[in-house]
Amino acid sequence: QLDVAESGGGLVQAGGSLRLSCEAYGRAFGNYAMAWFRQAPGTEREFVASISGSGLCTAYSDPVRGRFTISRVNAQYTVYLQMNDRRHADTAVYYCAGKRFSPATLASDYSDWGQGTQVNVSS
Repeated sequence: QLDVAESGGGLVQAGGSLRLSCEAYGRAFGNYAMAWFRQAPGTEREFVASISGSGLCTAYSDPVRGRFTISRVNAQYTVYLQMNDRRHADTAVYYCAGKRFSPATLASDYSDWGQGTQVNVSS
């Protein structure tokens, strides 16, 4: 089981960049796939990006592909989400989540969640 906590949210102007951090401490962190999800008011939680335990495999949803980058530094128990070319539609609460072994794109497949960090994009 992981203890997960996100940070780095805030306000950014459209077209700007922001990096979110996720500290996910637990035994054998390298055996956990990690992912970022987001949820805007009145919407369901949406998959953003995932990364395998080794960091070798990544996946992105269509709206963020080419703009966002997920990475991890296992020695620091940390996962990052670099968000470039931010758009107003990216405004949401962003969540970091983990699961054992293989990555997935469904929120229900992840067992360990942070509390979320708010990201606002001004027009």
